[in-house]
Amino acid sequence: MNEKLLLDLVRTRMPYGKYKGRILCDLPEPYLVWYHQKGFPEGKLGMLLHTLYEIKLNGLEYLLKPLRQL
Repeated sequence: MNEKLLLDLVRTRMPYGKYKGRILCDLPEPYLVWYHQKGFPEGKLGMLLHTLYEIKLNGLEYLLKPLRQL
């Protein structure tokens, strides 16, 4: 995994929608599953949400915890 990508997941806020303003790594898994079924948005945000979906799906959230303190 790319460290910059993981840092973006703990620093970037959701720009719109129900969870506007929430840090991406704090988005609930059902919301990511909904996006997976509906289709992720284009661009960097979509790539970050898809990556976060894969992280949560595979139980890898522990990779993000140390980065939250940086």
